[in-house]
Amino acid sequence: MKYPPIFQVATADPAVRALIGESPVRFFLFGMAPEKPAGTYCVWQVINGSPDNYLAGRPDVEAYGLQVDVYATTAAGARAAGQAIEYAIELAARVTSYNGETRDTESMLYRYSFDVDWIVQR
Repeated sequence: MKYPPIFQVATADPAVRALIGESPVRFFLFGMAPEKPAGTYCVWQVINGSPDNYLAGRPDVEAYGLQVDVYATTAAGARAAGQAIEYAIELAARVTSYNGETRDTESMLYRYSFDVDWIVQR
């Protein structure tokens, strides 16, 4: 199993790094973000997936569904970073849904969320 290279693709874009940082890059796999990250940050996770099965032979690709959540102190900041990430990855993957925008009542951070389908060669 080979995971989608969302971190590598998104953070290769200077606009993304300008919004979520460079040292450190605040683009985390689920459960890996620090308790209170400073500044705008992103978390992502695999929410579904499957190999592209054939009657004969092994699958040569796997399809993944990812959820991407961007958090910021302002709605505009969350939207800007989310849209920059979308733009950075859209030539390698497909944005399939927008999951709405919320504000966390505990942290008071704004959240911009979307889903991505990504096909990965084995």
